[in-house]
Amino acid sequence: MSFLIAYASWSGNTQEVAELITESLQSEGVEVDTYRIGIGVIPNVKEYDALCIGSLTWEKGATPDEVKDFVADVGYKPELVYVFGTGDTQFGGDDLFCKAADKLAKFYHSPFDPLKIEQSPRGIQEQTVTNWTKGVLEHWRHLQE
Repeated sequence: MSFLIAYASWSGNTQEVAELITESLQSEGVEVDTYRIGIGVIPNVKEYDALCIGSLTWEKGATPDEVKDFVADVGYKPELVYVFGTGDTQFGGDDLFCKAADKLAKFYHSPFDPLKIEQSPRGIQEQTVTNWTKGVLEHWRHLQE
């Protein structure tokens, strides 16, 4: 089984989440490739069993342009997309927190609730990332039965 983790990160928070997801999946024997959105050639998403896409939330709940460009460049909606995001409740409160992740999950009809991390995943939020990743993997394996 193989997963592609594609993410956009400006301050490094979303990248840290992507790295934790990668480590967690690899520890379970999953082949993982990562792609930082906006840098280099976009991998062929069709070559993977599932896509995990991560984004920061910008301004007033906006999805960054490079994430929108990535979605458009992929050109289709993969069947299995799991979404994660980082945000900051001090900008817009709970209504706008990780709004980009909510929008992506809705767009892709993600079968699993998006992971939402306040700023950096360090500390107690690391376990939140690990638990979400285990849930994603269980969901994926259940679909293969």
